[in-house]
Amino acid sequence: MAMYAIISDVHANLEALTAVIAEIDRRKIERVVCLGDTVGYGPNPMECLDVVANRCQVCLMGNHDFAVLYEPYNFNSSAESACFWTRQQFESDTDAQRRTHRWKHLGNLPVRYRTDDFIAVHASPRRPINEYIFPDEVYTNPGKFVSIFDRVEKLCFVGHTHVPGVFLEGPDFFSPDELDYRFDLAGEKAIINVGSVGQPRDRDPRSSFVVVHDTHVEFVRVPYDVQSTLKKVEAINELDNFLGTRLIDGR
Repeated sequence: MAMYAIISDVHANLEALTAVIAEIDRRKIERVVCLGDTVGYGPNPMECLDVVANRCQVCLMGNHDFAVLYEPYNFNSSAESACFWTRQQFESDTDAQRRTHRWKHLGNLPVRYRTDDFIAVHASPRRPINEYIFPDEVYTNPGKFVSIFDRVEKLCFVGHTHVPGVFLEGPDFFSPDELDYRFDLAGEKAIINVGSVGQPRDRDPRSSFVVVHDTHVEFVRVPYDVQSTLKKVEAINELDNFLGTRLIDGR
């Protein structure tokens, strides 16, 4: 299997994305797949979209990308406000060519990416843009995983919940800590959540992504300048301050 870095849920957090790309480049990884939600929530949507479009070989459609392009659906008030503000930023760019390029990028995002070794989606293999797969559902809704795993041949990489870890067909869920940040590829079906670059929610404020090796998947955490992102959020009236303060605790 070729080596990949798989990132997700940048959410317009340029400081986090810059740190993650620097780590990927330090490791000399050429192939980068983004599972979507490059925009939404954060203060630097245009800059993050430009970085992802230039550095990632593949970028998928996330629910926030979809919301900015079309309409927010089932969003809370802060997410919806951020969506409309993000759209305004794209529209207000005075460079017509650059503005058109960004809209075309969003409009052409696929919802799935397949290789011989894995499938990648933003949310779930059953509903690739907006179905959440939460760790506690292995106990509260085990039947859900029968249908989901029916759509997985080998490996499936997802984001969306911002909580990294590995789902097995049992169903079971294992956090990166439980796996010592390494999941060995032994032939069993697995759904691997890569976590979030720009808004982690597993009580670890460091950015999260994975590296896919021949024999295993490695979970990677990268610190970044959270305070700089927080200050940017606080300076934008249309963005709820909570979208910045939550980054401090990774929640």
